[in-house]
Amino acid sequence: MTKGSADRAPNAQVLESLWSYVRASGLHSLVLGASKDPNAKITVLLVSPESGRPVFAIKVPTTDASARAVETEAHVLRELEQFRLGQLVATIPRVVDLVDFDGRTAAVTTAVPGIPMTTSYLGWRHTRSAARVAADFAAVGAWIADFQRATAGEFANLDMDGGVSKRLRSRFSGVRDLDADLERLTGICDRLRSNRVPRTAVHGDFWSGNLLLDGGRLTGTVDWEAGSTLGEPVRDLVRFALMYALYLDRRTRVGRRVAGHPGLVAGSWGAGVAYAFGGTGWFPERFRGFLRDGLVRLGASPESWGDAALAGIAEVAAFTDDEAFARSHLELFRRLRGMEGARST
Repeated sequence: MTKGSADRAPNAQVLESLWSYVRASGLHSLVLGASKDPNAKITVLLVSPESGRPVFAIKVPTTDASARAVETEAHVLRELEQFRLGQLVATIPRVVDLVDFDGRTAAVTTAVPGIPMTTSYLGWRHTRSAARVAADFAAVGAWIADFQRATAGEFANLDMDGGVSKRLRSRFSGVRDLDADLERLTGICDRLRSNRVPRTAVHGDFWSGNLLLDGGRLTGTVDWEAGSTLGEPVRDLVRFALMYALYLDRRTRVGRRVAGHPGLVAGSWGAGVAYAFGGTGWFPERFRGFLRDGLVRLGASPESWGDAALAGIAEVAAFTDDEAFARSHLELFRRLRGMEGARST
């Protein structure tokens, strides 16, 4: 195995080929299916023949766009090494090599332990249990609090736009009433800017599919391609809460009540998020409490939770690779009109 190539620019010299690297490692390889997004990547796990546990993970791009994403992720992961992360180091992949795959650069990282939270989330009766859901939010809340404290820098006005409005105008230029959406988003972001919070490192796609658990603790975070070492920390808070709420009705037939969630009926896309905003019961309180607590910890007003979450919905509409997912989030943003007034509930 070539040592230290992660410190070289990808085109500084000819990189070892992926499969040559795999053979030379002496480890077993397990090829995982490509992700479902339009710029898919393949993940190759290198597994110890003795323990049966993954030792390295190789992120392999299949398009030029995904190659840029892989290189960005490798850069972010290397930059994170500047921080004193303590025990969090073991939860974040470390780039150990770069290799070639059909003329594109693949990144070899350490494999982090744990099972994706989505595995338990989609398990039978998991999200109907207040205790199990509380444990998920607690594990994530503890990790993100430690991570944001360890990477905190100077304070600045809370900025949830970050190019969102510009991207929405470009992406949905032909959509009716977009100007009204953007005017509403401007008002939301203006209110949020009255808060001052520290700039921290940000994961950028902080949802259950990228978070690994073991023994009730968050033990791994993967897919850092949307990350930054100096960003808006509230983005990660709202992304986790929104995506957790989004799939609450996934296993329920349309028109039926969602078990464990009085007032939530499966049907319209985003029903779980609307329920988290305006519903009553243990889950809406958990959702709002998670956001309030995170905002207070960062120095912002807890009453800003609604604005922050709405801005997070707009961010997904702006930047997700999936066009249908983007449009659904724009429609959800519209459906939740008036929820700004619920932010103090």
